[in-house]
Amino acid sequence: MNALIYNPLWFYLIAVNLYLFCLMGYDKYQTVKQGWRVPEANLLFMGAIGGGLGGLIAQRGFRHKTRKKKFHLFFAFGTVFAILLMVFFA
Repeated sequence: MNALIYNPLWFYLIAVNLYLFCLMGYDKYQTVKQGWRVPEANLLFMGAIGGGLGGLIAQRGFRHKTRKKKFHLFFAFGTVFAILLMVFFA
C-alpha cells in the first residue's frame, strides 16, 4: 500500500491535472478581461499528456472551451492515457 502512495506517477498525474485545471481557469479569466490568452496548443498538450480529467472538470466548472470538439477529444484521450498509466505502472 505504501508503495502505491509514494509512486511518482501519482504525483505527476495530480500535478498535470491541477496545472491544466488552473490554466483553463486563467484562460477563462483572461477571456472575460480580454487579456492575453493561453495558446490552445498548450491546453491541448497538457490534456494529452495525462491532464485530461483536470481539463474535463475545468470545462464544466468554468464553462470554457465546451463547444470545441478537439478539446473534448484531447481531454478524453488524456484521461484514458492517465488510466492506462495507472493500470500498467502504478
